[in-house]
Amino acid sequence: MGQMKRRAYLDIETTGLSRNYYDITVIGIALENRKECRVVQLIGDEISDVRLLKLLSGVDEIYTYNGSRFDMPFIRIKLNVDLNKEFSHRDLMYDCWKHNLKGGLKVVERKLGIGRNLEGIDGFVAVRLWSDYVNGNDEDALNTLLEYNKEDVVNLRILRQKLWVG
Repeated sequence: MGQMKRRAYLDIETTGLSRNYYDITVIGIALENRKECRVVQLIGDEISDVRLLKLLSGVDEIYTYNGSRFDMPFIRIKLNVDLNKEFSHRDLMYDCWKHNLKGGLKVVERKLGIGRNLEGIDGFVAVRLWSDYVNGNDEDALNTLLEYNKEDVVNLRILRQKLWVG
């Protein structure tokens, strides 16, 4: 039997949409190992090129949703790491398009019946949660942000499986 592919599901949270003016607040990675999936998150000052590459060490393929246009360029500019050069990358958004599943990740999840514990949180709310944490020392806001990011990466794995991708 061949070696199992080591997969990572990656999603970042930021302080805004422009990679030139804003920062990465959270990098979430779900590391798949056979049937197990372990979520690791780099937060705030923990985020660095060295830590990110160490976490991804041994990974064969990275999966994202809209990562080609958002996560990967953001990481390239902010951390000076081109993950597309280091790893095979698959943006599941384009696989969704092939199945006529258009819209953001949450829209696609609803269409496919992929559930979430946290409803009503999106990227804009994520920006506010980080601000509440940094400016108001609001630990609950940070915990909510981390849970939101965790659901994103775990659901990427479910999405890949539902699409029968790789």
